[in-house]
Parts: sequence; structure tokens; C-alpha cells
Amino acid sequence: MGYAEQKPKYTAVEYFELEAQSEVRHEFFEGEIFAMAGASLTHNTIVQNFILKLRPMLRGKSCRVYLETVRLAVEEGRHYTYPDVMVSCDPADQRESQQLHRPVLIVEVLSPSTEAYDRGLKFNQYKKLPSLRHYLLVSQTTWLVEWYQLTEYGAWAHTALAETEDVLTISELGLTMTLAEVYEEAGVAPMRVVPPTANPNVW
Repeated sequence: MGYAEQKPKYTAVEYFELEAQSEVRHEFFEGEIFAMAGASLTHNTIVQNFILKLRPMLRGKSCRVYLETVRLAVEEGRHYTYPDVMVSCDPADQRESQQLHRPVLIVEVLSPSTEAYDRGLKFNQYKKLPSLRHYLLVSQTTWLVEWYQLTEYGAWAHTALAETEDVLTISELGLTMTLAEVYEEAGVAPMRVVPPTANPNVW
């Protein structure tokens, strides 16, 4: 009888030591370490579009925007990630030197290798962050931004922005962003509804 090979388990301290020595970023979850794949040009452009839009909106305010090289401590000692874009408005985060703990907004640009993770386990983990109010999943194959917003009742409301005239508006951050701005120069086409081909045998 064969036995499945056990993956080595690491402590959070060992993970931090690896990150300090490695040119490749890794995420950490319950003792396992996962290398992060390089981003596509489309992915990179979408991230830049969010940063370029958010930075002037937050200038002079108590909030700061961070891109994908900044680590997030989702659960200390258990789960660490590198979201594509984060906004934190907590002064304690601004005194940190290595990682954030209290984001109000997280943006993840979806890719085939990470989409299930971003929608499932990662989002369930992000929900444990007391500060988080907005979670954006951004497609890089068509114009589609899925906006999860924490309501006053403690539930997460879902809004899909897919029409060319749709606008993402997060008033507490002063953010107003059209889908055209999200996908500017990213080489992504708007979503189009293609009618089904008529079947002459169906009446």
C-alpha cells in the first residue's frame, strides 16, 4: 500500500525567514507555503489603474493604498497573503514596517490559477478581518467587477458591475471609478451578450 507524500509544515517564523531571503513572494496558510506566480501584463495594468485612481483620491486623508508587494496578516501565525491592492485607514497600520493588519478595501485580480482560491477559502478568511468593508474580484478576461460590501446588518452584499456605464462608488473612500477606468489600456473587451443561434428545427 502506498502512502501520499506529506508536505513539510513550517512555522510562521520559518515562513518570515524564507520571505526575507527569497526573490519570489509566498503566501502562508496553516503551515504550508505557496509560491506566487508572476502576474500577466493585463493583471499588472489593472492593478496600476486602481493605484493611480485611489492615490489622488486618498491624498490628504488618513487612508493609504498599497499594492501587491505588501503582505497582509489575515490571522497571525496562521494565514498571510499578498492582495493585489489594499486600502487601510488605521493609524496602527501606518506605523507598521512589514505588513498590514486592518484593511478596509481589498482588490484581487482573478486568474485561472487563483480564482477558486480568491472566491472561496481566501474570501472566507478575509471576512474574519474586523476592518474589512469592501472586497473586489476583478476579471481580466472581460469587463466584470464583483463588489462584495459588508452591510450594516453584518451580511455581505454582492453587486456585479458589467455594463459599460456601470460605476464603482465607495463613498467613504471618495472613490468613483468607471469600468472603462478599471480596464484602461488593459486590452480587455467589454462583456457582450451573444444571442443563441436559431435552430430551424425548433418552432
